[in-house]
Amino acid sequence: MRPSSLTAALALVVAALLPAAAAPAAAAPAGWSATLREPLAAPRQGIVNSVVWHCGGTQCTAPAQGSRPLFVCRKVVAKFGPVTRFTSAEGELGAEDLARCNG
Repeated sequence: MRPSSLTAALALVVAALLPAAAAPAAAAPAGWSATLREPLAAPRQGIVNSVVWHCGGTQCTAPAQGSRPLFVCRKVVAKFGPVTRFTSAEGELGAEDLARCNG
């Protein structure tokens, strides 16, 4: 293979591998995230399980921690109101757990 052909082939291989390498990082959120059912009148912060949550509009976020998602979700609901979505590094709560969270 000529040097220019080798360079082109290597570039194609690298380009093909980059999206696969980036996919796992994009799949898991870096922390907690909740979508509130009703938007807040003004941005707020609150402490849930010793972690500061930042909320604005219908979005709330907090750094990751080791607690169970359903447990944290219930505390977020008590502090900020019902949620329509809740995610952690473990993934998104399903419909049944989300109903229990809001319950």
